[in-house]
Amino acid sequence: MPAIVLIGAQWGDEGKGKVTDMIGGGVDYVVRYSGGNNAGHTVVTPDGQKFALHLMPSGALWPNAAIVIGNGVVVDPKVLLAEIDGLAERGVDVSRLMISGDAHLIMPHHRALDRVVERYLGSSRIGTTGRGIGPAYGDKVARMGIRVQDLLDPGILRKKLEIVLRERNQVLFKVYNRKEIDVDAVVEEYLTYAERLRPYITDTRAVLWKGLEEGRTVLLEGAQATMLDMDHGTYPFVTSSNPTAGGACVGAGIPPTAINRVIGVTKAYTTRVGSGPFPTELFDDNGVHLRKVGREYGTTTGRERRTGWYDAVVARYATRLNGITDLVVTKLDVLSGLETVPLCVAYEIDGKRTDDMPLTQTEFHHATPIYEELPGWWEDISGAREFSELPANAQRYVERIEELAGTRVSIVGVGPGRDENVVRHSLL
Repeated sequence: MPAIVLIGAQWGDEGKGKVTDMIGGGVDYVVRYSGGNNAGHTVVTPDGQKFALHLMPSGALWPNAAIVIGNGVVVDPKVLLAEIDGLAERGVDVSRLMISGDAHLIMPHHRALDRVVERYLGSSRIGTTGRGIGPAYGDKVARMGIRVQDLLDPGILRKKLEIVLRERNQVLFKVYNRKEIDVDAVVEEYLTYAERLRPYITDTRAVLWKGLEEGRTVLLEGAQATMLDMDHGTYPFVTSSNPTAGGACVGAGIPPTAINRVIGVTKAYTTRVGSGPFPTELFDDNGVHLRKVGREYGTTTGRERRTGWYDAVVARYATRLNGITDLVVTKLDVLSGLETVPLCVAYEIDGKRTDDMPLTQTEFHHATPIYEELPGWWEDISGAREFSELPANAQRYVERIEELAGTRVSIVGVGPGRDENVVRHSLL
């Protein structure tokens, strides 16, 4: 029963979409198991076409695999339908899509609350995308959520919406001086979505169980990343779900015994979007250089990403937490042309060295990176396909990442394209 989990090993935007697309031709199911349309995966196909995906699994671009949105995802139906239409217009077969009836819906009051609460937090804001993801997960935990399956029963949809808006409208109007949301208008809008989404809604758990029993390969694709995990990330500056490997079982409804490989994706440097601690963040010309050369702007929001040197403390933590068996190091080509390449091997906190993740939020905020400087390389590496074709200093850099993480580096990305990779070990 082969199941593979693909996760981000930093703060997101590591290039998971590229990796999913790269191996999608060899799997039978690609499953998105967490997050919402706050995530964005960019895929560049061999013919140069660029696809920006937000809710659809990145494996959608391969015609052989069934594509699944699992129960752990929060779905904005308007966004999903726009994405379905956009892919169909470009010749992608979207009939293979299956959506869990247990996935929760993002509703208008979620988006409204997300935006207004973030605004009122001021300098203490989390840095959300304002797309309603946090409030949707909040309603799910509070047992006030509305699920995809509710679209199929207009009576249930209206009843649930009336109950939740009875309280949420009070908050919007009396606390934040915002307009109340009309129940009738929302029901009418969402029932139009229901008719279009109906053919895709199914019991995805049962589909995946059957596939695993038949020996088919399931790829579980996470959104966001380890350091944004609700329980294990830099709380409270995190996402609202569990994008770590353990969350794959919950978000897709499959047993942990089905998983035999965990692929962690990490950039050759580090980026972060939104607020929160970031020990290796750069505020100098090096940071500007990484952002410019690496085109570090959000796929979903277009926001500038914060940039920093590679953090091996984070990589080691992610490896242990997720049980990473294979690392994919992306964007090594961005580092070409640097005289030296610093690599954070530990932190200093209150005058003491630590090689592990700090215990408290305060300690992490005050962590100062301890760097090891490796010699850089000047060669263009985008044409390399064998590890031996990389410059000696680039090889040394990858090998040092491998040593510090405690797991093997199987793929090295040397460009944005599907085929622009150095393959050291097969991922399938």
